[in-house]
Amino acid sequence: MAIYVRFQFRFLRYSLRRLIGSGSITTIRAQHALARNRPRKSPFAKFKRPENDPAPRVYARDVVRNISNILRYSPWDSAEEQLRNLSIKWDSYTINQVLKTHPPMEKAWLFFCWTARLKGFKHDQYTYTTMLDIFGEARRISSMNFLFQQMQEKGIKIDAVTYTSVLHWLSHDGDIEGSVAVWKKMRAAGCRPTVVSYTAYMKVLFDHGRLKEATEIFKEMLQSGCSPNCFTYTVLMEHLADTGKYKSLLEVFNKMQEAGVQPDKATCNILIHKCSLAGEIQVATHILHYMKTNSLVLRHPVYVEALESFKSAGEIDRLLREVNGHISHDYIREEEVKSTGSDAHLTVDRGLIDMFLIKENVAALDSILSDTMKSEVQLDSESLANIIDLNCRHSRISGAMLAVRYCLLMKISIERPTYLTLIGTLIRDNSLDEVSVIVEEMIKGGHPLGTHQAALLIYRFGYARRSLAAAKVFQLLPEDEKDSVTFSALIASYVFCGNIDKGIKIHEEMLNKGIPSTLGTYNLILAGLHKCGRVRDLEVYARKKKAMKSKLHTQDRLVMAQTVCNTIFEHGMYD
Repeated sequence: MAIYVRFQFRFLRYSLRRLIGSGSITTIRAQHALARNRPRKSPFAKFKRPENDPAPRVYARDVVRNISNILRYSPWDSAEEQLRNLSIKWDSYTINQVLKTHPPMEKAWLFFCWTARLKGFKHDQYTYTTMLDIFGEARRISSMNFLFQQMQEKGIKIDAVTYTSVLHWLSHDGDIEGSVAVWKKMRAAGCRPTVVSYTAYMKVLFDHGRLKEATEIFKEMLQSGCSPNCFTYTVLMEHLADTGKYKSLLEVFNKMQEAGVQPDKATCNILIHKCSLAGEIQVATHILHYMKTNSLVLRHPVYVEALESFKSAGEIDRLLREVNGHISHDYIREEEVKSTGSDAHLTVDRGLIDMFLIKENVAALDSILSDTMKSEVQLDSESLANIIDLNCRHSRISGAMLAVRYCLLMKISIERPTYLTLIGTLIRDNSLDEVSVIVEEMIKGGHPLGTHQAALLIYRFGYARRSLAAAKVFQLLPEDEKDSVTFSALIASYVFCGNIDKGIKIHEEMLNKGIPSTLGTYNLILAGLHKCGRVRDLEVYARKKKAMKSKLHTQDRLVMAQTVCNTIFEHGMYD
């Protein structure tokens, strides 16, 4: 002990010499004086929410949706006033996106005219073309022609997209000569057609029986250097189907793949529809094999047509059901059927579920869950966990909760990581009611929540002023997880709700159980007392905190002294 005291004395004497020599004593005294005169911070200051929170970020899609809803659900007089009061920058992109949401045609036109009168704004080729499409789809051809003429008079640029839109709607209305005239006008204006323009004009000609002209246009497209895309080949195959040339259709179907263009879902649906109407089962089977290889499925109406066609021809429809398992759950692999007497349960094709998971087709997965909940078909626990994880990654609470309800109905257990993933997603979505249900099911299922996760949940419920939910989570915890951390979190929940008396009662219960308090616990109680203005109790707990802090400080000093002594003796630094 004498050695330690001698060492400390030498160290202090050396430090004082340095301070006196550098004049730092005066500086230290000045700093202490300033500290004494500085106003003391409130112990509740750290728990206050910032007064000037930054305004939430406004996204363009939200602005477009808001304007579209105004046009849809408000009379024009009211809508005009609401639009005038919006504090946004009106530009071509925003107005074009609003028009593309297809509000009622009359209001779309009124909105188009109203924006034309806005100061500093002028409609361009994009907004004009979208408005042309709206008129064309509504069969208002005269209005469409008027707008198209207005574009020419005002000198607004007319590109291939605008010309293609006009000739398409003219043809759709039966005016083939008008479509041909627009195509010639586009070529005379020096506007170079795109592959979309060529394809659309070819379809116009095919639909009106002008096969020779359509063939010439196809040759012209190839000579101009435009490579056919999937839609181009679809138009060609659709024409071959209409003329009954299914052998040639199959050749084109194979040739396009050799050219590096893969048929997509829309193409396959169109071709299966055509084959079903004509009873061409062999061609349909060839296309179904391609769909199975590339994980493509049919739309429900097309599937029903194909199913009837297979039955009428007396053909086996196993391949059709296999490709479209999301519609027909009748196709189930025999090795996955588990029969145990009267309690037989069927298992959905695991490959189908995996395919939808890889493609992240959440709508199809929701459909499977909804259908299987009404039958005896049962999914495996791993697939359900993957479905929940996928919905959580996309923040789809409805899909995740649908999978959870399926698990509860079928009495399928969920693993702890899946529960935690789901709880985290629900908290980020502020769906606290669902969190309570999930936590209760998780603990009932024998999965410990853990002290850290439990404290965070209780604190989050308290921050949302949901003290009853916080207390419920606390009561669900096993006794070995009710420590100083979870108790402090529960006290914090009552402090947030302004119920400091309940918080003090929980603190007393904590001490009676022999669970030691912490400085953080005292800080929470002091914050609650300060918020309620209870000065006398504030002083009492401030003294308790000070006594505890002094005790901890003394213990820390003894531990530090012992550590220093051990270090000295280990290095042989003694007399």
